[in-house]
Amino acid sequence: MIPDDLQYTAEHEWVRQPGEQEGSVRVGITDYAQDALGDIVYVQLPEVGTSISSGDALGELESTKSVSEIYAPVSGEVVAVNDALDATPELVNSDPYSAGWLFEVVPSSAGELDDLLDASAYSAVLDG
Repeated sequence: MIPDDLQYTAEHEWVRQPGEQEGSVRVGITDYAQDALGDIVYVQLPEVGTSISSGDALGELESTKSVSEIYAPVSGEVVAVNDALDATPELVNSDPYSAGWLFEVVPSSAGELDDLLDASAYSAVLDG
């Protein structure tokens, strides 16, 4: 299932507008990504206040199968991280579109959001 109300990257991340912080967007990984990774056992997220550039690796998801990098979907400043994942990283598996979110970023350019994929374009990536 690919929620219609989100935007996506080809790296299997989702972006929800707006985030909880003013001017921010919330970022997580898709159901497809969490399923491919397997059971998430550790999450390394960027620090609040970190400036990020679109496409940069800024954290890691460690599963029982592998380690996968988290990429910045847009440029901007990280304004929140999901601290609940420190104690319960499995939330990324059990609820990837809600409780398993990763971080929030205030985009430096709203135009970058226009470059993200909608649900049908992301579905085409999966069907690739």
